[in-house]
Amino acid sequence: MSLRGVLFTVSVSGLLILMGCSTGGPNFVAKHEPWRENEESACLAAGVVRPSPFLEARSALGGPSYCGASRPFQMSAADQGRVSLKPPALLRCPMIPQVERWVSRVVKPSAEYYFGSPIVEMKVAASYGCRPRNNQSGGKLSEHGYANALDISSFTLADGRVVTVKGGWWGDERERLFLRAVHEGACGEFTTVLGPNSDKFHHDHFHVDLARHGRDGRQRYCK
Repeated sequence: MSLRGVLFTVSVSGLLILMGCSTGGPNFVAKHEPWRENEESACLAAGVVRPSPFLEARSALGGPSYCGASRPFQMSAADQGRVSLKPPALLRCPMIPQVERWVSRVVKPSAEYYFGSPIVEMKVAASYGCRPRNNQSGGKLSEHGYANALDISSFTLADGRVVTVKGGWWGDERERLFLRAVHEGACGEFTTVLGPNSDKFHHDHFHVDLARHGRDGRQRYCK
């Protein structure tokens, strides 16, 4: 084989590995980003996230490609067990305190203000999953692939009322106001927040994550 042929083969092989296609895995584009490991390590070292009856330390998640997290946690409830996450969410360390803050500072008080009833459950539509953004083949690796994202599709109150993002976003006035308050409040806790007004892929849930945006990584994307 000529040198040109060898270089072509190596290039194609590298591209396939990058996109997770060499073994028939998910078709996405990914690259190594050191800040992810740095933030996870800093969070773990700070000791703000510790195992509890509602937070279980799990084994490392790895591959294919750059999917995974070194020391993820399975979160079954927030607010000291008062707000269940069903099914439990598999998340990396930095996401845990932000979910807790969102629930305690935004979701709970908003539910009590608009409905006069505490929230008891949030329906998890997605957490960790090694896949491209919006499940679109050939796209960038989703933040879900790093266990750095959470999708919520509904909120259940103590009085039995279930507020879905799909039905409530354009539902009765209280549901509309509640969901918009929850969405807006999430923008102060996460760097990415997507809801029904963002695109067709988020018509039935809220997506929140801690991706970096902009040159300095400090910009937020809330839509």
